[in-house]
Amino acid sequence: MPLIYLPDIRLNAQLEGPAGSPVLVFAHALGTDRTIWDGVVSLLQGRFRILTYDHRGHGRSDTTPPPYTMGGLIRDLERLMDHCSLKEAVVIGVSLGGLVAQGLAVERLDLVRGLVMSNTAARIGTPELWRQRSEEVRANGLDAYADGAMQRILGPAFRSNPVEPYLRGLLTRTDPDGWIGCAAAIAGCDFYTTTASLRLPTLAIAGANDGTTPPDLVRETAELVPGHRFALMRGAGHLPMVEKPVEYAALLQTFLHDIGHM
Repeated sequence: MPLIYLPDIRLNAQLEGPAGSPVLVFAHALGTDRTIWDGVVSLLQGRFRILTYDHRGHGRSDTTPPPYTMGGLIRDLERLMDHCSLKEAVVIGVSLGGLVAQGLAVERLDLVRGLVMSNTAARIGTPELWRQRSEEVRANGLDAYADGAMQRILGPAFRSNPVEPYLRGLLTRTDPDGWIGCAAAIAGCDFYTTTASLRLPTLAIAGANDGTTPPDLVRETAELVPGHRFALMRGAGHLPMVEKPVEYAALLQTFLHDIGHM
């Protein structure tokens, strides 16, 4: 997988699919990496130009000293798309990636023609909540943090969920500085006013077992965008693309077909 060299950082990214095809861009959640999209991407291959990447501080991208800002994370994706000469994409973002997608849609409508806000909101948590979690991670590491995170992500029966070992591994392998940096970006983000200004095709996806961005919170954000669609995935939590990739890909395909992005 190639590293994209931007002036101040190297970002790990994968661009695949036929040149000239409709563009999809996938942005992942805090404490994960671009591989959470693999199951969905495998079902969409051949018909789209698909970009997946690791946020700074995650996966194989560089970790810069924390804290990070949401504007900086948005700028990373903006520069990455410009580097790859991608425009008029449907941007699919989950959680942290959903915040990045909202911000990019506001700033660069030439880059974004459609938006999928998955398990995300215009504001996630409070600055105090993220300060406490960051202090916990700084003091004890992500291994100690993982049980609580897995329960919020997968629901009360997280220990028996077959995807739990994979997601726990992603979290515990994340550089703590990268996690803390992106947590600071989430803490400082409130997109209620800006997301309410969006006028573009939008699909919101929620998971019934999601303890991080519960369905009502996702729906509240979706309702800021006139004409949005909302889908609730039963039996899935905060990362439904990992738990139920076939169902998730079907939701995307229906949305993409209906907006003519095929």
